[in-house]
Amino acid sequence: MVATLLRTPASLFAEFDRMQRELERGLGLPASIRAAGGASFPSLNVTTSVEAIEIFAFVPGIDPATLEVSVDNNLLSLAGERSIQAPPASATVYAQERFGGAFRRTVSLPDDADSERVEARYSDGVLRVRIARRAAQQPRRIAIH
Repeated sequence: MVATLLRTPASLFAEFDRMQRELERGLGLPASIRAAGGASFPSLNVTTSVEAIEIFAFVPGIDPATLEVSVDNNLLSLAGERSIQAPPASATVYAQERFGGAFRRTVSLPDDADSERVEARYSDGVLRVRIARRAAQQPRRIAIH
């Protein structure tokens, strides 16, 4: 049986590979785990401190004027669109791991996030959103007279 497989023409395997790529593309499936698509784009880092919550969104190659940042009901939403260059018509795409298209990411914020004090800055492909925290109610001692 192994000898039979070894004698199978290479074009047969190339044809199976082509059919698999077309099926994945037609069904909208990623070519690999790194090509997960809009649900995981952009990659985020979220940090918290006593003063603020900071979200770092990695959005290289996107014009910051096209990004939308909004806060509503303790939800931070980041939205935009990433365009990618289409390969020449003469090229055969073997793998496409870079996501292209519209995206939206939503991050749940803690209750003490102050939606009135939000700053967003874009530098070197990283969008940094800083949401200040409200002053926490500290317990205080009541004097007895």
